[in-house]
Amino acid sequence: MPLVNVKVIEGVFDAEQKQRIVRDLTEAMVEIEGENMRPVTWVIVEEVTSGEWGIGGNPLSTADVKALAAGAPVG
Repeated sequence: MPLVNVKVIEGVFDAEQKQRIVRDLTEAMVEIEGENMRPVTWVIVEEVTSGEWGIGGNPLSTADVKALAAGAPVG
């Protein structure tokens, strides 16, 4: 019974994108484990409050992640 726990910064992904994360990660696990494991494959998407996630000692905000996704450097 696999459990895939994905943590993201709040406000970065909309509901549709989070549903896609659940679907696609489930499909990836089923591809590895086999179809019989689909009913017991859990995927949880958890949002972390903006500013409470950091890389290299630097807190990241929702705006930082969106800038990074747009191609801006981190930090």
